[in-house]
Amino acid sequence: MAESALVVAGLGGLLGLLVGSFLNVVIYRLPKMLEHQWMAECAEMSGKKAEETSTFNLVRPRSRCRQCGHQVLWFENIPLLSYVFLRGKCSACHSPIGLRYPLVELVTGVLFFGCFWRWGATPAAVAWCGFSAALLALALIDWDTTLLPDDITLPLLWAGLVASALQWTSVTLVASLWGAVAGYLSLWLIYWAFKLATGKEGMGFGDFKLFAALGAWFGWQALVPMILMASVIGALVGIALKFASGLREGGYVPFGPFLAGAGLTAMVFGPQSILRVAGL
Repeated sequence: MAESALVVAGLGGLLGLLVGSFLNVVIYRLPKMLEHQWMAECAEMSGKKAEETSTFNLVRPRSRCRQCGHQVLWFENIPLLSYVFLRGKCSACHSPIGLRYPLVELVTGVLFFGCFWRWGATPAAVAWCGFSAALLALALIDWDTTLLPDDITLPLLWAGLVASALQWTSVTLVASLWGAVAGYLSLWLIYWAFKLATGKEGMGFGDFKLFAALGAWFGWQALVPMILMASVIGALVGIALKFASGLREGGYVPFGPFLAGAGLTAMVFGPQSILRVAGL
């Protein structure tokens, strides 16, 4: 029994490596696709003709080296292995390949392995794998661009409600529904309170939707531990970056990565474990 579970988890981990490779594409390309879309919409609303651009989506054009334009061949795109064989450099110009690429693949593989080890070959495991992949992509996109795309946050929210309705999670549909409502409204109220008090925007609307999605997956009872963890870690990272002069222009730190981290922690250890660590 244990051997079969290990085989299933191992296959899940291999699937995670492949999905992680695709997530690297999503993390890099989705924000640029949204920018192109917004520029086209702005041009249309202003009565101007949108500039003709080459096809750019998650499939085309094929991946290339950002330095020399070398098209990445299939054997140069094998998760983890290609990075090792290429020694972390482009095969054409020998420019360094960012360490993030293999790390995203590795983390996704580990998360998928854990999901299939815990839930076995079940729809629940697939659902939580999708949850993990979405949070990882959102965390890195938000860190890079301060965007939390609706293309990911809204499907994640609906998936939480559907998973609850199909009993793929331990959360009842009622708790999931109110979790989504409370998650959105809580940050929405904080946003407006902060804006009325300071005249500044403390967070974006994507944070509301992401927290609503977490509420849908874990229920309203889990919202306090997750927001507590995200806020404390976010504050500590912000302070560390300030002392290290690492804050970006405007002196802000995106909140989405810390919400995503709280969500992954809740998935692995349970929401109440966060409160126990905090001594509450």
